[in-house]
Amino acid sequence: MTSKDVTPNLSPLKLTEWTSCGGCAAKWGADLLKDLVGELAVGAQPKIDPALLVGLAPFDDAAVYQVTDEVAIVSTTDFFPPLVDDPEDFGAISAANACSDVFAMGGRVVMAVNIAAFPEHFPSEAISQIFAAAARVVEQAGGSVAGGHTIRNPEPIFGLAVQGVVNPKRIFRKGGAKAGDIALLSKPLGTGLTLAGGSASDKAVAIAGMRELNRIASEQLQQLGADVHAVTDVTGYGLAGHGWEMAQRSGVQLVLRAAMLRAYPGAFDAAQRGVRTGGDPRNRQYVAQHFSFDATTCDDASVALCMDPQTSGGLLAAVTREAAEKLLRDKMWCKVGEFSSSAASVHLC
Repeated sequence: MTSKDVTPNLSPLKLTEWTSCGGCAAKWGADLLKDLVGELAVGAQPKIDPALLVGLAPFDDAAVYQVTDEVAIVSTTDFFPPLVDDPEDFGAISAANACSDVFAMGGRVVMAVNIAAFPEHFPSEAISQIFAAAARVVEQAGGSVAGGHTIRNPEPIFGLAVQGVVNPKRIFRKGGAKAGDIALLSKPLGTGLTLAGGSASDKAVAIAGMRELNRIASEQLQQLGADVHAVTDVTGYGLAGHGWEMAQRSGVQLVLRAAMLRAYPGAFDAAQRGVRTGGDPRNRQYVAQHFSFDATTCDDASVALCMDPQTSGGLLAAVTREAAEKLLRDKMWCKVGEFSSSAASVHLC
């Protein structure tokens, strides 16, 4: 991409005018990434350090490297172009999204470094606001920003590499869900749909949700011990894509209930009007052979909500019924379905 591809309006500053796509919708399609990661995993297989508990084979939300019997390092990185106009919102959302993978592994955040790319003529005060907002969120996550790296780029990009720690015996993984488990989600769906087709007030609610950390949700799951069987966070591949990864790793079917899906204001209305984000078709392609829905109870708007790429989405957890009852006392959590003994797949009904 060259600088002529994006023509920003310099006053007032709107970050989305500097970019062609933003947030987790900017991710590569899951099919392309799956092939690439698969090749890397095969090539790296003979050289794997036994202390690398979670790496590419199979990949998970973050890498985990064991240091002692009680301590392992959780390492992840995430960055993307702006999906919102305000620099402070962009910095905060980027940080919350990057920290989420540590929480999805059951870890706690200890340190982060910035990953940044900006046009040379990008307003310096906006960069300062992005950095400051991200640092505050990392502090709320329990860690500190310890440095970073910034390069020139035609479009602004920002994110963080985050390190955390976890007990090697208490790592959350995508695999492990069991038939009879309840599927819970800690945030509403529809960030992409709301930002693309919601009102100003709808967008404000979604932005506030994206700024929220998954720290409390993760800590609540950690307190439940063995009653938590699998965890992932829902981001660019949508509920359907990340749900499929959990179902595949676990060898069970994820049954999603359309009537139970909780959405940000404006998201479902936008879907009913035909609004779709750029990540929607890629996510549909990713799960095409593994996703089905009941046409008598679900329309394409419900399907679109499951395919919508999320930025700084919630934690998706497979837990026992007893654990689900405890978590659902907190309004943060919402039941979205359950797991059955059918062949690995995702079914919306």
